[in-house]
Amino acid sequence: MFWSAALAADTTTPRPSSLDEAQRTAGDAAGWVEENWSIWLSNSLRIILILVIAIAMRSLVRRGITRLIARMNRTAQAVDGTALGSLLVNAERRRQRSEAIGSVLRSVASFLIMGTAALTVLSVLKINLAPLLASAGVAGVAIGFGARNLVTDFLSGVFMILEDQYGVGDEVDAGVATGTVIEVGLRVTKLRGANGAIWYVRNGEVKRIGNLSQGWATAEVDVTLRYDEDLERARTVMAEAGEEMAKTAPWDEKLREPVQVMGLDSFTLDSVVVRVQAQTAPGQSAGVARELRWRIKQALDSAGIRMGAPPTALGQETPSPDPTAAVAAPSALNNPTSPQSQATVPIPPGATLGK
Repeated sequence: MFWSAALAADTTTPRPSSLDEAQRTAGDAAGWVEENWSIWLSNSLRIILILVIAIAMRSLVRRGITRLIARMNRTAQAVDGTALGSLLVNAERRRQRSEAIGSVLRSVASFLIMGTAALTVLSVLKINLAPLLASAGVAGVAIGFGARNLVTDFLSGVFMILEDQYGVGDEVDAGVATGTVIEVGLRVTKLRGANGAIWYVRNGEVKRIGNLSQGWATAEVDVTLRYDEDLERARTVMAEAGEEMAKTAPWDEKLREPVQVMGLDSFTLDSVVVRVQAQTAPGQSAGVARELRWRIKQALDSAGIRMGAPPTALGQETPSPDPTAAVAAPSALNNPTSPQSQATVPIPPGATLGK
């Protein structure tokens, strides 16, 4: 009985102590909350304010970029089809370029604004940003070394779009490949080659660009005439053929300036080469050159002006061979009884030639 009473007393004695400790812990927690609730409320309001400002600023910036791009497109459409518009890139080309630029600007603006907001929120939460920034810097350096080709391609693509070096539909010579541009990306440009192959060219590999579709192009035709033809008359005939072509549709829209007979480009002993040149719309030089050759050939044939080298130079009229070409030259020693042979004096033995 004594031991049971003692055990009962031992088990019941800690209860008041546990209740007091619980009350004391609850009081401490309530006091801690009471002391820090103002800080929590202040930090929460600051975080909410930062996020609201970041979202509003991002929306305003993106909307401003969109309006700027739309204004650029309206300006391009206003001059399209005019004399000024013919010197510039067409409206569709400018629209594609402006949309690509707008997409890049919107992405960059969103990244900068939201990234700054995230760092500000972390600083409000009393998180040390030094290790995070150091880690991000090391990771950036590692990624830069590992993906330097990707970074080079991306930056080259951005500058190609910003500088409007080429666009979809342009005929370009990129050094590593030549063809028609079918897609322009920030990393890769797609070209359609002459044989139909699609070339994927990394923007970082392009060291030079030859654009054959911007502004205007030149169609050059070399006309070979016989050496004895009247060049002034030939010049007049070819100029008239060019004027007639410039008045005929659809060549009147493809020719930007009158066809010019530039003059004598080269000559040989049996022929001369006269160069004819025409300034055309972008990408139309090949078709204009073929039509110009056709019309010049017809005009020269109608005027009786002969083209090309004489028939002898072409091997059509081979002269008869000289019968004496294979005969050896006569020699005085062939006939000992001839006057020439008898007039010769033999060289005595031991005689020396010269002085």
